[in-house]
Amino acid sequence: MHPRALIVDDEAPAREELRFLLEEIGGVQVVGEATNGEEALLLLNSLAYDLVFLDIRMPGLSGLEVAQRLRGASAPEGVRRPQVIFTTAYPDHAVEAFDLAAADYLVKPFSADRLQRSVQRALAGAEAASSPVTAPAPTVPAAPAMRTAQQLVRIPVQKDGRTVLVDGEAIVYAVAARGYASLKLTDDRVLVSFSLNELERRLQGHFFRVHRSYLVNLRYVRELVPDFRGALVLVLNDRQRSRVEVSRRHAPELRRRLGV
Repeated sequence: MHPRALIVDDEAPAREELRFLLEEIGGVQVVGEATNGEEALLLLNSLAYDLVFLDIRMPGLSGLEVAQRLRGASAPEGVRRPQVIFTTAYPDHAVEAFDLAAADYLVKPFSADRLQRSVQRALAGAEAASSPVTAPAPTVPAAPAMRTAQQLVRIPVQKDGRTVLVDGEAIVYAVAARGYASLKLTDDRVLVSFSLNELERRLQGHFFRVHRSYLVNLRYVRELVPDFRGALVLVLNDRQRSRVEVSRRHAPELRRRLGV
């Protein structure tokens, strides 16, 4: 059985284009369309959908408000909440969208290949979700291999008017920067509008808060060096051999995590 999709967009040409692209990639059944947020909620309350393609700027309720209500509503027993894929001409709402646990954020215009990867990612997320289901998760035709949602962690970054999704594995460390956070990547440095606490929640796994101002990817730790005060400094395995201070409070747990 193909996954069932709802398209929500106030512009008819945009709905037609998305329907066309979904038909082109195959494997997704469009069973509903809505022209505004109120219609979308009415349809979502009357039928179980696997995917919702949601525009952001619409008359009345915005797509973000629809996603927020959808996230806050309790799903009937045995029914999984639909995966939300935002489709918009505006890249500046990506952070808010991912805060609402969106499966993906597509900036118009996008290609059929990009859409297929997005659908694949959303269905992988549905498969990994812990909520009970009454049937196996639907599948789509073969697409580029994707990691599961639990493994795939990407951070949206605004750069040159575009939304760039940074793979969590490319982050060497993050440092707090006046209401933002600066990400040190393997080959770049970018600012994101997340607090360090939010990044810590999103990344988890092998990321560790070594200091109130630093979150470090432990896979990049090369050396532990004591400084002249008896504290620890991490030397990281990036091109610059970055050095990050470890607070005394976090040092014991860090040693345990590293097995030293």
